[in-house]
Amino acid sequence: MSAAPPPRPGAASSEARRPAANPWLVDLRELGRRAGSLRELERTLPAPPGWNVELIGVPEGAEVHIRLRLESVMEGVLVSGDVDVPVVGSCARCLDPVEDTLELDVQELFAYEGSTTEATSEEDEVRSVEGDHIDLEPMVRDLVVLSLPLAPTCTEDCAGLCVDCGQRLDDLPADHTHEVLDPRWAGLAGRFTSAPGTPGADDPEEN
Repeated sequence: MSAAPPPRPGAASSEARRPAANPWLVDLRELGRRAGSLRELERTLPAPPGWNVELIGVPEGAEVHIRLRLESVMEGVLVSGDVDVPVVGSCARCLDPVEDTLELDVQELFAYEGSTTEATSEEDEVRSVEGDHIDLEPMVRDLVVLSLPLAPTCTEDCAGLCVDCGQRLDDLPADHTHEVLDPRWAGLAGRFTSAPGTPGADDPEEN
């Protein structure tokens, strides 16, 4: 039996060259284009990177739960339903960790190529059906990022940090204060608080 010829230098298998499948792509062939056709879709998908604002966001790879209804209409595919996504970040007042789950409603039209909606809308005003697929990730990303608070708080009435010692005010007693000394008297105050027998201490015998 003759041996199989060695692979050509630099050649790679078709599997290695094939890009990784996008889990956010939805195949529309089962839905079809007959107006009124419906398809229910429920998935748990990994969050891509970049779903965040300065202080809070969705961890990369976190589980995003989507429950959607896809409806074929004259102009395209109407997507509606809800999205649940975990978010983590820091309190804008005290910097403590913040964790929450956003529960968001979504309704978006993906227009067919050449439809009246696609032809009369600006490129960034409407989402498009791409061949037999739609990509849900940009839609969900925009929905989530626009819903993230710019100044998240650990509680609605978080008092923040003490400006003098940096501790959380909610963890300190109600009468927590710091003595404020006029810097013009700082040297004199140090003289009166010096220990007896040390330079600068008040000594009646020296007066």
